[in-house]
Amino acid sequence: MDKFALTVENLTKIYSDSKNKKVNKALNNLNFQVREGEVFGLLGPNGAGKTTFLSILGGTVEKTNGKVNVWGFDLDKNPRQVRASIGIVPQEVNLDAFFSPRKLLELQAGLYGITKKNRITDLILKMVALENKASAYSRSLSGGMKRRLLIAKAMVHQPPILILDEPTAGVDVELRNNLWENVKKLNKEGVTIILTTHYLFEAQEMCDRIAIINKGDLVALDTTQKLLDRIKTKKINFKIDNIDKNKILNMNGVKFSINSNKSISVTYEKNIFNFGEIINFLSKNDIKIQDIETEDGDLEDVFVQLTNV
Repeated sequence: MDKFALTVENLTKIYSDSKNKKVNKALNNLNFQVREGEVFGLLGPNGAGKTTFLSILGGTVEKTNGKVNVWGFDLDKNPRQVRASIGIVPQEVNLDAFFSPRKLLELQAGLYGITKKNRITDLILKMVALENKASAYSRSLSGGMKRRLLIAKAMVHQPPILILDEPTAGVDVELRNNLWENVKKLNKEGVTIILTTHYLFEAQEMCDRIAIINKGDLVALDTTQKLLDRIKTKKINFKIDNIDKNKILNMNGVKFSINSNKSISVTYEKNIFNFGEIINFLSKNDIKIQDIETEDGDLEDVFVQLTNV
C-alpha cells in the first residue's frame, strides 16, 4: 500500500481585487497526492499557480479553501510540523556573501531550534559535495556550488520532503548535471522530491510522476511514461537509395514529405497505423530503405497540447 508524503484536497486560493471588483482563482480545487520516496514534477506555464501552491506550503500565503496534509500533519492544525517536514530550495540564490557554508548551515540549524549535538552540518556538506569548501566565503563559490548550498540549507532540519523550485535556472549544462546527480543521491536515501521546472526535458528525465496545472486547474496527473504515450503523432525519417522529388506518395492518413532524392519523412498517428504497413507501402513503390531514424515526441509536446501555450 502506498504511503503519501503530501495530500492535497480541493485546494483553492482566491485573490480578490476590491478596487476593480474582480476575483482571480489562482488555484481551483486542486486534488493530488505525492507518494513517499518519489520524484514528483509540478509543471505549468507562468501564472499557472505553482508559486502560489509552494507559498501555501511554505506558510507565506493562506489558502482560501481545501485541505493540505504533509507527512501526516494537517496544515491548518499543525502548521509548524508541516513546515518542519519540508525543505524548500528557492529559485533565487539568497546567500550571505561573507558567511562560509558551514556557518550558514549552523545558523540555519539554530533558526530551526536544533541543538548543537543534534546538528549534522558536516554530513550535509558531504552529501552536496561541499566538504572541501566548508570554510570558504560563499561569494567565492561557483554558481553550481551556490545551488548545492541552497539544497544543504533546506536539509539542515532533515525534512522528509525536499521542494526544488526551478533549481537549474541560469545554470550551465555541466553544473546542471552535477546538481541532478546530488538530487538523485538524496532521493535514493529516501527523500521525497517535489520539482518545479521550465526545462521539460529535465522533468522527463527525473520525475516518476508529473502534475501539470494551467490557470489554477489540474489538467494532467500521471506517470511520465503515460503522459508521453498521449502523443498521437510519430515522425520517421528514411534514408533511401533514390527517389524522384516529384513522385507522389499517397496513403490515407499518412503524410509523406520528400526532402531530397535520398530522404523521405513520414508522419502518422501511431495508434492507427502499424509501422510495418508503411514499410510495405514504400516497398511496393520500389523505394529501397537504407536507414531509419525515428523522432518520438517529448514532454514538451504533451505540455503544449494540454496548456495551449
